[in-house]
Amino acid sequence: MKEVASLAQEALRRVAPPEPEPGAWIRCAPGAPYFATEAGVAWTPVGHNEAITWPHLAGLYRRRDPHVTERHFADLAAQGVTCLRLMLDYSQVRHRHLEHRAGEFNPEVVKMWDDLIALGERHGIRFLLTPFDTFFMARRWKTHPYSRHAGGPSHSPKTMLTCGDTRAAIINRMHFATRRWGHSPAIFAWDLWNEIDAYYAGGDLNAVHDFVTEVSEALRAEEMRLHGRAHLQTVSVFLPNLVKDPPLGEIIFRHPSLDFASIHLYEKGTIDAPRRSLDPAAATVRLMSAAIAECPPERPLLDTEHGPIHAFKDRHATLPDAFDTECFRRTQWAHLASGGAGGGMRWPYRHPHVLLPAMHEAQSVLAAFLPLIDWGSFRRAPLGDRLKVHGLAGLACGCGDNRQAVVCLMADEAHTTTANPVEITGLDPGCYSVSQINTVTGAREHSVAQTRQDGTLVVLVVGGGHDVALAIKPAPEGS
Repeated sequence: MKEVASLAQEALRRVAPPEPEPGAWIRCAPGAPYFATEAGVAWTPVGHNEAITWPHLAGLYRRRDPHVTERHFADLAAQGVTCLRLMLDYSQVRHRHLEHRAGEFNPEVVKMWDDLIALGERHGIRFLLTPFDTFFMARRWKTHPYSRHAGGPSHSPKTMLTCGDTRAAIINRMHFATRRWGHSPAIFAWDLWNEIDAYYAGGDLNAVHDFVTEVSEALRAEEMRLHGRAHLQTVSVFLPNLVKDPPLGEIIFRHPSLDFASIHLYEKGTIDAPRRSLDPAAATVRLMSAAIAECPPERPLLDTEHGPIHAFKDRHATLPDAFDTECFRRTQWAHLASGGAGGGMRWPYRHPHVLLPAMHEAQSVLAAFLPLIDWGSFRRAPLGDRLKVHGLAGLACGCGDNRQAVVCLMADEAHTTTANPVEITGLDPGCYSVSQINTVTGAREHSVAQTRQDGTLVVLVVGGGHDVALAIKPAPEGS
């Protein structure tokens, strides 16, 4: 037994981490609700959720088939993916816990994470990390390392945020994670708790607020001690829980310790089991616009989990490939055009549990669009009544300020419209560069347009029956 324990300790040792690349960590852009590197280069999270037990990553465990994961990361990078959201362990199966029991770290899972972080660094893909898979944690509670049944500190999931010993164990987990991997620019941010709500604190929202404060401050202090700087922090929420308990928004959107806001866009009928591909997009516009109104104006907001959960989990149905891809594509553009940072992060809800190749192609079109906007100076707000589209049977959405705008037009499945005049008010009078992107093919057209004296810009959008996105910004002098 001593020999086994010694081998485990050896596996948890590692050489001193390399010096982080200067300017490579992600920050909130100064003065705009988006992200940038420390060097001031705009960075946008384009990606989705993965898990260490799902097909693309599972081969890294004990390095059984690491080449599958290597190829996957290379493919993702080629498609413009910049970010994956992952849980440090995934409790659907017992042998992928980061800790055998609280404070006793699993060498095999730690080595798997060593390899994942290295892959992220190699391929330029960053990670949004959250400490627990709370969904399966609650459903497999008796075998969870933090459960009293398994020798852990907590009687129930309902006491995890109020039990002092459990809080200490959670902080210890986060300290271990940043000691092991926090030096790396592959860490985008920490999601301190997946889908937080009062359930984990016995119904006490004040205790939830205190928990976020304590864990946030402890992690930030440790990162400052170790690295001289700290990664960004957020806390995610299951949107129906926020709708049911609105005071939770004070934590999600406005907690002073957090750097950005993240929500999980689920809604009955529209997103969780859509019948038309416009339904999840329209819901995303409505829900994101409401969420932006709750955020401080310079705090980034993004959806970090969405998808057809009810169709998949309760009806045991996987959406048809073409329809699901259309839902995915339209949802990501609705997210961006509503003022979200990036296109949102889909949870696959498919068999096998991975995104379709066509979905990654859709990500690449979005990624190619991003450089057309100066995100570091974009103080976006939903356009609302500032946007008028004539002759469109479908969905029009957009966000903007007085100098830039992002607009997306989506035709109803039963209609095809070839040309639509688009009118945007409230811009500074002047000359604007207008880029029109076919969101299906990626084909683009560029033009220059002059506003009226009152700052109204009129653009004729020719979509050929396809969805179109517009990037509008001041034209270079002399255009």
